[in-house]
Amino acid sequence: MAQWQDLLRLDSALQGRVSQLYDERKFPREIRHYLCVFIESQNWDLAAVDENTASTCFYALLLCLDEQWNRSVQENNILQGPDFPGMKDYLLKHFGGEPLKLAVVLSECLKEEKKILASASEAQGWNSPAVDQKWRELDNKVNELKQKTAEVKKEMKSLEFLNENIDFIQKTWQSQVEQNIGLAQSQAVVEGECLKRTNRITQTKQMVLQQIVNILKLAQEVVLTLTDVELPEWKRRQQMACIGSPVDTCLDHLQKWFTTVAEVLLQVREQLQKLQDQNKKYNSTDDSGPMAEIENFTLSLFKNLLLNALVVEKQPIMSSLPHRPLILKTRVRFTVSVRFLANLPEFKCLLKVKPVFDMDVEEAKTVKGFRHFDFNSDDGKVLDVDTPHGGLVAEFGHMSLKESKAKSKGSNEPEVTIFGQKGGFVEDMHCYTSILMDRSPCSHKSLTVTEELHIIKFVTVFQHAGLEFDIEASSLPVVVISSTNQVVSAWASVMWCNMLSTSEPRNLSLFIDPPPLAWQQLSQVLSWQFLSVGQRELDEYQLSMLSDRIVDDPDGLVYWSKFSKNENAWIWIDGILDLIKKHLVDLWRDGFIMGFVSRERTRLLLQEKQAGTFLLRFSESSKDGAITFSWVEHSKGDTHVHAVEPYTKMELLNMSLPNIIYNYSLRAQKSMHSPLLYLYPDIPKDTAFGRYYNINHETSAPKKVVHPYVHRTLVPVSENPTPPPSPPGEMVIMDVDVDTRLEEHHQELFSDLLNLPELPDLMTYQDMASSQTNFVDLYNTF
Repeated sequence: MAQWQDLLRLDSALQGRVSQLYDERKFPREIRHYLCVFIESQNWDLAAVDENTASTCFYALLLCLDEQWNRSVQENNILQGPDFPGMKDYLLKHFGGEPLKLAVVLSECLKEEKKILASASEAQGWNSPAVDQKWRELDNKVNELKQKTAEVKKEMKSLEFLNENIDFIQKTWQSQVEQNIGLAQSQAVVEGECLKRTNRITQTKQMVLQQIVNILKLAQEVVLTLTDVELPEWKRRQQMACIGSPVDTCLDHLQKWFTTVAEVLLQVREQLQKLQDQNKKYNSTDDSGPMAEIENFTLSLFKNLLLNALVVEKQPIMSSLPHRPLILKTRVRFTVSVRFLANLPEFKCLLKVKPVFDMDVEEAKTVKGFRHFDFNSDDGKVLDVDTPHGGLVAEFGHMSLKESKAKSKGSNEPEVTIFGQKGGFVEDMHCYTSILMDRSPCSHKSLTVTEELHIIKFVTVFQHAGLEFDIEASSLPVVVISSTNQVVSAWASVMWCNMLSTSEPRNLSLFIDPPPLAWQQLSQVLSWQFLSVGQRELDEYQLSMLSDRIVDDPDGLVYWSKFSKNENAWIWIDGILDLIKKHLVDLWRDGFIMGFVSRERTRLLLQEKQAGTFLLRFSESSKDGAITFSWVEHSKGDTHVHAVEPYTKMELLNMSLPNIIYNYSLRAQKSMHSPLLYLYPDIPKDTAFGRYYNINHETSAPKKVVHPYVHRTLVPVSENPTPPPSPPGEMVIMDVDVDTRLEEHHQELFSDLLNLPELPDLMTYQDMASSQTNFVDLYNTF
């Protein structure tokens, strides 16, 4: 269970890798979630190689499901609880006859989960001595606060005892004197004793106040560290995680520190109030001025801590784009969650959080054409205890946006209709006049849909222990689109923005004049995209090839227009990412695709290798993503490097790349042979790709003829070695279509409402007749 809980604490990008892990193996994540304790307690590695152990684990899993179902029945939680009978039916249907298959799936999944957690920890730098030392020091300070507060509480009990003691002596002695006049002679002795005890009480009070002052000094240091160092660093890590970095964004440490410090400050205030109550009760004449100052300082620290305690734990994300948060499509559901880091019992159900779109955003007034949106439902959520994590969490799971018309706020002027448009002409003239006067409230430069940045704020009111103040937290900038055609460009904006906008408040007008990115920054982000999609980053050689294509500035800067507008370098890269995601994840993850290598470098790499050596690289001319292989041939003292026409996504739907490599042949003079023998540098083809083949080996044996047909297979064949593809021409800049087709809208709407996997993208492909790769029938010999 601990492993699964650790995975649930990761950011959305890393959780997307976990989802992909189970989607690829067609194993429901619900079973992994609700049976996490049982699954992690079994030895699936042993079960994966032993059928008896696999059967034992399988039937124990079914028994566990029955127990969970019975518990749901007893608790009257059948309708709201998980569908345990459905899970059992799924397991019986898919693994009932093959328990070993289930053991293999779970064994692989658990191992991959550990790799994801390990990569997150490594990227975060948990193993770094500097980070360990810093967190250890902060932990020590927080623990010291708890210890000192406990000492103050102990001293306060002693002070209460002393006050009660002297009060008892004084009242009892007075009563005794009244009954026995002779005791009056001892009055001086008693008063002396009382004076000693009073002095001791005074000293104890001074000591307690000094202890409290020391606590507050340390608390001030800790609060400053939390709000100005640790929290901003976490927010920066979350930014990087949103664009693919494998850092861990777990809030456990921050929540522990915030909670402990808040608890300490509340206890300090409580002890101060007790001290004041004792002064009133026992008629103390001590000056209350310093005490009031101390209490005010305590409250200011407490308020400052809580003002920073509300955070957006999971940034806005649509289920249809699990690897690309911060892109929202109008009228499509998205989720977002907030957490209150000061997790004290008295704060449970105390705060109601309300989302507000573009609250106090100046760009809505200053940027011409800036769109306005409203939530379809903006109901608030109460921060309640989240059972798996034990934190105060509010999850907004059914949010969506609709575009609204811009309203002129704070104006009592009636709307003016000119040429059928309300206020449009007047607003444009006002903007134009302001520009001429150099005091423009609105920018004369408009933004495209995918360059327009928005923000979601979450606001609440804190009311507790006589305190009342507003608390708010903001999401990272989001891009709102109206068509899925805009996703690629929107993600480019999200990456660019989060690399440049590193502090709050965020610069929502960033793309009016977008600053350039250093190649070192951009290359890291691009590498994260391949890690997120294909579980492997780009190496230095692949990044070097990308640099040659993208960077032409002597200072190593990449300009926004170069990356995402005029030359569309990002469109080409995204096409390759989509190709990997749909067809090449295994090959990319295992390092068998060299990918980004130029034709010239390909020739240099292969010309000294033995004949039949080949490598896999991505097409430099196909913006939709395509892959080719190049091989070397030595003939009559000459060396030739050939390349096959790139394979598109449509072709890879018909036959996987490993099978293409296995079957690929050259036909010449009535004979056929495979030119692909060794994967660069010298790995035998079958050693590299054998595990991925999906070949029906029975095709080599004679088969029964079904009249009037004979058995056939599809085999990729080239007539002659083809030259490498010609250099790519300049890509046509395509305007983003902001209109949503009705068919696309219906498909996405139903998918979202029913929570079903989306259908594959409908794509248009060129006539396959122009391809140089043909599929020919091979007739079996009888």
